[in-house]
Amino acid sequence: MSPLFQRAEPQNKPGRKRASSSADRTPRYSSGWVKVLSRLKDESGLRVLDIGPTSPNNINFLTNLGHSVYMADLVEEAVRPEWVLPAQEGEPQGYDVEGFLTRHMDFGDRRFEVILLWDALDYIPAALTEAILHKLAAVMTEHGLTLAFFHSRLTGPETVFCRYHILDGDTLQTQECEPYPVLRNFQNRQIETLLQELGACRFLLAKDNTREVVVTR
Repeated sequence: MSPLFQRAEPQNKPGRKRASSSADRTPRYSSGWVKVLSRLKDESGLRVLDIGPTSPNNINFLTNLGHSVYMADLVEEAVRPEWVLPAQEGEPQGYDVEGFLTRHMDFGDRRFEVILLWDALDYIPAALTEAILHKLAAVMTEHGLTLAFFHSRLTGPETVFCRYHILDGDTLQTQECEPYPVLRNFQNRQIETLLQELGACRFLLAKDNTREVVVTR
């Protein structure tokens, strides 16, 4: 299998804004990325899991450093209505969690030293969140690093769902994608609890109403 999880592009749906490869990119300072980049430069032959819209820029950057990169665009897949199960009488609407994990998170025997989670957990339905994190914890190596962002607001220009392009330095580039809404806000204690299976959280300052977290296994 190629070190890039590929999927067929879905057909455009009315009202859905498709990401454009020519959309403007906005620079964003990231102290969390600085920490992860240091690890990527200090070691070679790492496996990196990028949880976000596919970025050829990221693939080229990471492979040029001597690492393998795997892509899993979980947000776009998780919000599809096909995973929602009919509500049973007297019970809330369900979600086909096992079906989703089987189709989109089957990594075989691969394990990862670095996971770029970005801000995916703000957009993924709550019914899936715990299962996704449990799966990520199962495929992460000892001393692995996870980079995660969390929005502190539900609305506003800073909450637009973006593709993150990595660079050689302390800056990322964000590129607007589909207009998925932020589904909920997590406070620091909730974030620690949410990510505890992945490791210990270190919160880093950010200037755009976004919490940055580096999690060490």
